[in-house]
Amino acid sequence: MDTRKITLSVIGVLLIIASVFAAKAIIDSKTTPKPRPQKIVKTVFVDTVINGQVLIKVPTNGNLIAKQRVELYSEVQGVFRKGAHLFKPGQRYRAGQTIIRIDAAEYSASVQSAKSNLYNLITSIMPDLRLDYPEIYPKWQEYLLSFDVNKTTPALPEMTTEKEKFFISGRGILTDYYNIKNLEQRLAKYTISAPFNGVLTEALVTEGTLIRSGQKLGEFIDTGIYELEVSVSKTYSDLLKVGETVELVNLDRTKTYEGKVARINGSVDQASQTIKAYIDVKDSNLREGMYLEANLNAKSEEDAIEVDRNLLLENDKIFVVRDSILDQIDVKPVYFSEKKVVLKEVPDGTTIVSKPVVGAYVGMLVKVFEEKSNP
Repeated sequence: MDTRKITLSVIGVLLIIASVFAAKAIIDSKTTPKPRPQKIVKTVFVDTVINGQVLIKVPTNGNLIAKQRVELYSEVQGVFRKGAHLFKPGQRYRAGQTIIRIDAAEYSASVQSAKSNLYNLITSIMPDLRLDYPEIYPKWQEYLLSFDVNKTTPALPEMTTEKEKFFISGRGILTDYYNIKNLEQRLAKYTISAPFNGVLTEALVTEGTLIRSGQKLGEFIDTGIYELEVSVSKTYSDLLKVGETVELVNLDRTKTYEGKVARINGSVDQASQTIKAYIDVKDSNLREGMYLEANLNAKSEEDAIEVDRNLLLENDKIFVVRDSILDQIDVKPVYFSEKKVVLKEVPDGTTIVSKPVVGAYVGMLVKVFEEKSNP
């Protein structure tokens, strides 16, 4: 039994050793090929250079203000009487329509009294005119017939001779006449009328308020035309022209408007080294205070191209494609905007990269993207 156990143990050990060597032989017999590195060829977007005229636009911005605006002040004192429309912000008035009416009953009565005195004074000299100056009597008689104390005092008849002037002036008629005209001028200030079609933007008083002389009553603007004040670098001060068309866009970039350069300030702001330009714009959708961006046509650059700023590399170079290989060429930037750059000295026919390539370098193998045309 012992001999049999020993024999079986030896056979088992030999089998194990044999299986180990067999497995090793099988493993050594296999040859795994090493993977070959694949060349990565990136696809690039390109453009072919055609030099031409590039219109340089200077971006600027500002807030709209009404070109015509009037601050309403009272030159007289009295109670603010109710008119045809409420004196409230947003109320529209036509040209010549009464905006404010101040109670002038007491002052109007004094004006009427002065007119009556003048009428009586002229009536008192009529007998003397008939006897001493019969040649001028008819025109003064006609003046009396046209005189109405409820209307504006008519101009005195023209005095042709020195005798007539001395006679009329000596009776105090000229003094009374000009005093009345002065009173009528002041009486007109009890009513404030709209100088143009517009809207009330500010109302500081209400009906029934006691208004004092010199008190501000509100503001009135013309909504037909607005003005955009913008600041432009002095570099382009000699390139801007009055009457030039300007493209305007709102803050959300959903609407565009057309404006014209109306005025250009003659002085440069010492702090910012800019000049002020004023652009007129008309549109029913515009409101005072709106923020608009303007693109001023400053100048035209000949023999140039315009590309994205992120295509311009350090040391003023750009990537080009030559026989499916990236290369760099020197360029001359002449104008930078927020997103674009105007370049010169780029030869016609050069194939330039039109979109940035991640990890690009000189000598990199690339493939030009070609759009597939639909059959």
